[in-house]
Parts: sequence; structure tokens; C-alpha cells
Amino acid sequence: MEGFIGHAVSVFLGFFAIMNPIANTPVFLGLTTGDSEDIRRRVARKALVFAFVIIVVFCAVGKFIFELFGITLDAFRVTGGLLIFLVGFHMLQGEQSRVHQPSAQDVQKHLDAELEVAMTPLAMPILAGPGTIATAMNFASGGSMVDFGVTVAAFFLLCVISYVFFVSGERFVSYLGDNGIKVVTRLMGLILAVIGTQMFIAGVEGAVTSFRGG
Repeated sequence: MEGFIGHAVSVFLGFFAIMNPIANTPVFLGLTTGDSEDIRRRVARKALVFAFVIIVVFCAVGKFIFELFGITLDAFRVTGGLLIFLVGFHMLQGEQSRVHQPSAQDVQKHLDAELEVAMTPLAMPILAGPGTIATAMNFASGGSMVDFGVTVAAFFLLCVISYVFFVSGERFVSYLGDNGIKVVTRLMGLILAVIGTQMFIAGVEGAVTSFRGG
């Protein structure tokens, strides 16, 4: 029993380190700048549910998917890195919503666009990125239902914790004000751009190492 608990704690801490909800909260705030409280909650729920589904799928059939499409983790890192960099670059420019005096149709289009943020880049590759997927596949690689169950349960718990951090982060908005939010948005844009660059470099280095080894 102690061994099982120790293993479960190790899995949870591994996920917590790779998908740090504390560090992701400012990123979430930056990506949802100007959104209402309701939209922020919907974006958080959608992103975390989608991230959870991704992890469950890769825990179950991740290796098969990669082999089926000939995808390497390094290629995944390169693509994810480019995507995160582009999002960070746009945030650095301080880009805001183009909808200033929206009609009902424009509001719906804007809402759909905001909710898309939950899919990309929040759910993937920020929450369920290459590192998280690799970690999940590694924890579930034992092949037993216990390994699979512990991995899924640990990630589910982390998703719940992340949701609490995300929705609680709204309180900081009122304290920061408009100028403070702009500063946070640009700062998080810089951090995202750096994260994307680092992910891209790691992917390229891994691909070069594999090529040389092959």
C-alpha cells in the first residue's frame, strides 16, 4: 500500500512539475485579457477538459498513434514550439480584440474565437504539450490498468487544481487595472515566446542527435 501511495505521489509531482498551474495562471490571464468572467471560466473548463482527453488518449494509444503517422516527439516539439512562439509574439504586440462595436453576430463570432483559445494554444501545446504527453506515456508505459489508472487520476487532480488557479486568477485583474494587464500580457508574451523557442531548440537538437545516431 505504501508503495502504491508513493508511486501515485511521484506521478502527481511529475505532472505538477511539467504542467505548473502556478506558472500557467499568468499565461491564462494574458490569453484571456478583456474577456468576461463567464468566458474566462468557459475557456478554462474547455481547455482543461480537452487537455485531459488528450492525455488519456496518449496514455492509452500514444505509441501506436506516433508509429501510425510516423511522428516523432522531436517533430512534435518543433511544431509546438513554433506555435507557442507565434502566440507569444502576437501578445508582445499587445494585440486586442478587433470587435469594438459588435453586432449580435459579431459577438457570437468573437465568442467562438475566444473559446478557440482554449483548444490552441491553451490545451495544446501549453497544458498538454510534448513534455506532458511524454511524461504521461512514460508513467503509463507499465501496461497495467493500475499504471493507467494512477496516471489518469493524477492528471485529473492536477486539472482540477489548475482550474481553481485559473478562475481565482481573475481577482488579480481588478487589482492590476488596464495598464497592469497590458504589462502582464506583454510579459507573458515574452515568456511564451521564450518557451516556444526553447521547445523548438529542444526538438531540433533531438532530431539532430537521432539523425547522427541513425
